[in-house]
Amino acid sequence: MANNVNKSHLRIQSLCEGAILVAVAQILGYIKLFPMWPNGGSITLAAFPIALYAVRWGVGRGLLAGFVFGILQLLMDEAYAWGWQSMLLDYLVAFTPLGLAGLFKGKKWGIFPGILLGNLGRFLVHYISGVTIYRIYEPTNIPGIGTFDGAELYSLVYNGSYMLPCMLLALAVAALLYVPMKKYFAGYDLNK
Repeated sequence: MANNVNKSHLRIQSLCEGAILVAVAQILGYIKLFPMWPNGGSITLAAFPIALYAVRWGVGRGLLAGFVFGILQLLMDEAYAWGWQSMLLDYLVAFTPLGLAGLFKGKKWGIFPGILLGNLGRFLVHYISGVTIYRIYEPTNIPGIGTFDGAELYSLVYNGSYMLPCMLLALAVAALLYVPMKKYFAGYDLNK
């Protein structure tokens, strides 16, 4: 009986933490450290709470949190899309891989490779979207950087120009918070 109560408690705790951290990610998504790029994309700290949730609760729940965050981004944060394909890739699919951080659940330093893997997964989806959907813009121009004749290089530079800083910011926050929060990052506080 006590085991069922504990499982029920953990399920409720997971749902509550997920809701809170997705909400924090959404709020951090509104705080754009630089202006939004012309075709979407901005530099924010929104990836950190999703990665934190994923390394605490695992890849399945992390992927779900990333997916829910993608829905919120699509519905509430000035979504920039070219049709349903772009909405699917750039929001619903792109934010889901942030949950891949959950592959490092329970690892002492797991937050760091988790952030790297989650952001790499998100970048790959945005890159594919840029090469396939946004190819209609060829040749493409990034103000202040230049014009690109190929969709592949354009997508790499465009998406990398905001995804790399987002990842570095999430890593910096994890580094600053690691010592006081390391038991939470690794999920050592969860009574399993």
